[in-house]
Amino acid sequence: MSEHSVRNFYDELAHDYHLMFRDWDASIAYQAEVLGGLVRKSLGAGPHAVLDCSCGIGTQAIGLALAGHQVVGSDLSPVAAARAAAEATARGSRVLVAAADMRQLPFRETSFDVVLCADNSLPHLLSGQDLRAALLGMRRVLRDDGLLMITVRAYDETRQTRPTASPPQVSETRDGQVITFQLWHWHEDGERYDLEHFQLIPAENTWHVRVRRSTSWALTSPQLTEFVTEAGFTNITWHSPASSGYYQPVLTARRAPSTQ
Repeated sequence: MSEHSVRNFYDELAHDYHLMFRDWDASIAYQAEVLGGLVRKSLGAGPHAVLDCSCGIGTQAIGLALAGHQVVGSDLSPVAAARAAAEATARGSRVLVAAADMRQLPFRETSFDVVLCADNSLPHLLSGQDLRAALLGMRRVLRDDGLLMITVRAYDETRQTRPTASPPQVSETRDGQVITFQLWHWHEDGERYDLEHFQLIPAENTWHVRVRRSTSWALTSPQLTEFVTEAGFTNITWHSPASSGYYQPVLTARRAPSTQ
């Protein structure tokens, strides 16, 4: 999938992204509690300098900023990044944002204590070359022994079952219920899939149907562990939803100190 098409996907989704959540503000708080807990366990209470390098409209970045961390958000979609900054301000917080490709992060070396890449964003990179570029960039902007956090879908099982659709999610709005679901079309390699992201928006006695399309790489935990190790991270740990309380598996790792 080309960079342009991924950007288009999130540019078009930015206005409606919150409609994927039953209660977006509750999800902001819940995700910050869980991810913030992993940060505290690894680095102490902080506050810490955090880069959310796939910030979207701010679901993770805003909650971490409200918890007192110094958060910078970057995203391939300038539309999503701009909304993240505005939503943070509306909630009495501050998130500095930049439109940036995670493969080419425009930040100084060792600028952050934590780099976060959440919401299954990394699997939009469809080749080993692109994954290596992104992970090496994340390592570059982390301080020595800084914390990397990545959240992805539970692809170990998914690769075996190859589902063709995601369960529908329903959110309540003033105009009625919004229904979100995905259709998945698997490639012959059994690892990558094209997704069609549907949102049914209520209108007078009918529905507006919005469809966005993208592609993802269903990376298993051993595959991603190998890439993260190769990029120079240590202490790699997987936190399952059952153990962490987070809605996706979370990988944490530490930046190995630079050799002189």
